[in-house]
Amino acid sequence: MEQTLATWLLPIVGLIAGVAIGYLVARSSAPNRTQRQVDDLQERFDTYQSEVVTHFNTTASLLRKLTNNYQDIQDHLSDGANRLALDEQTRQRLMAALHSEENHGTRGRLSSPTFTEPPKDYAPKGDDTPGTLHENFGLKSRH
Repeated sequence: MEQTLATWLLPIVGLIAGVAIGYLVARSSAPNRTQRQVDDLQERFDTYQSEVVTHFNTTASLLRKLTNNYQDIQDHLSDGANRLALDEQTRQRLMAALHSEENHGTRGRLSSPTFTEPPKDYAPKGDDTPGTLHENFGLKSRH
């Protein structure tokens, strides 16, 4: 009888010990994996955020250069008009054209439509034609 008790007791104790060890190992490794995923996501987010900041800084710098180049072109054209125009009338016309280009560059807001009637969901009809709900609509008369 002792031998059968030991035969059954040792595997059961081993099974319980294995389950307990497996549970502890699984529990200790799960947070590490989750923490690694969180750290990876945080690193990707930080990288993305720095790329966005770099993109907008570059865009602002390029817009500043574009504005400076546009101003340089305006100054060049103005100096050329002053130096190359043969008479005062031509010079004034050129300067007026340059300054009118500056004023046309800024646009105002679009105005909203003036009508306030909602759109119709039917086709308008004449006074002498029957509407689509009339009992004779679409039927040919038998004269």
